[in-house]
Formats: sequence, C-alpha cells, structure tokens
Amino acid sequence: MPGGTVFWDVDTQADFMLATGSLPVPGAEALRPNLARLTGAARAAGVTIVHTTDDHEPEDPEIAATPDFVETFPAHCLRGTPGALRVAETVPGDDAVDIPPDGAVDVVAAAASPEIVLRKNRFDAFSNPATRLLLAALAPERVVVYGVALEVCDRFAVEGMLGLGAGFEIVVVEDAVAALDPARGAELLEEWKGRGVLVTTTDDVVRDVGGSGL
Repeated sequence: MPGGTVFWDVDTQADFMLATGSLPVPGAEALRPNLARLTGAARAAGVTIVHTTDDHEPEDPEIAATPDFVETFPAHCLRGTPGALRVAETVPGDDAVDIPPDGAVDVVAAAASPEIVLRKNRFDAFSNPATRLLLAALAPERVVVYGVALEVCDRFAVEGMLGLGAGFEIVVVEDAVAALDPARGAELLEEWKGRGVLVTTTDDVVRDVGGSGL
C-alpha cells in the first residue's frame, strides 16, 4: 500500500549469505536472526517488503573468470541455481509479485502487493527500469535498507535513493548489513549519516514498526 514504511531487503541470497556460497560476504550468516526478526516484524505490521534479487546469466557483464572485485565478480546467483535462492529468513511470501530485470510488469499493480521480488542483473537495483516507478507508486515516507553487500548492492540502493532527491527518509539497519570489506562498509555508514541517512539497529526498527514510529 502507498505511504508509510517500506523494507528494502538487498540480495539476501545463498551465494552471498552462506559460507558455502560462491561469493560469501564476511559476517553475513550471523545476520540471519536479525533478518528473521525484520521479516517477521514487517509481515506482522503489514509493511511492504521489496526483495532486490541478483538474477544472473553467465554472460552478464559483472560476471568474469578473472574478476577485479570492483566492477566484476566470480559467477554468483546464476538463474535457477541454489545459490540464487534466498536464505530461509527472507524467502518471499507466496503472494509476492515478481518484477523481471527488464521491468516488464504493471508497476502500480505490483506496488499493491505485500511483498515484491525486484530482479536485477547488475549491482544496481536502479538498473531495473521499474525501480524508480515502483518507488513512486509506493510513495513511502521512509525506506529501511538491509542485506548485502554493504559497499556494493546496498551502496547502489542507498545512493540511488539519495540521488532521487528522495522525499522519504532512508534508514540503514547496521546490524543487518555486512560488507565484503568491513572497513569500507564502516566508512560508508559514516558518510551516509552525513548525508541525512539514519543508521539504526534491528531492535529499534522492530520496536518502532510495531508502534507509532517506523
């Protein structure tokens, strides 16, 4: 439903979240209890969850045999593989609407769903042409961002929203994110605070989403 809070669950997929994944993010597995709490709180409160989802083919530009880990990475989240699946704590509900990477969907109708799977074949969720339209249709007062990896896909999400001149508050849940490079992740959190992003905790989000705050 338009207005209020939207949860933005970034790429909490097996290849990133599990130590056995093809591109594991340090510390990601330890986030799983907090991810479960966020998912449960959103569903209990009727908060829309947007699940951004890496959805790759082997020939995608960011997949490389000799990756630089900046613009290119090893094969990960290949369509139809176990590594592309979400961890149990963030599996979308049965009524989730799926938006393919080309954005070919009725975005206004999708925005009415309680959960939305927003697929992408680049780091940047805004590479899906539906993303801006989806945010406009959702018309949130605030967007709560969590997931992985902080300095890659989370960064593109947060900075993409900032670049919109967003008329909504951006919240990052610091104990529900993890970075490939933890030092760079910490730097980004400080930078974002200076740009008006609220950095908070799972406890605060879960408490507030059930009350009169978030």
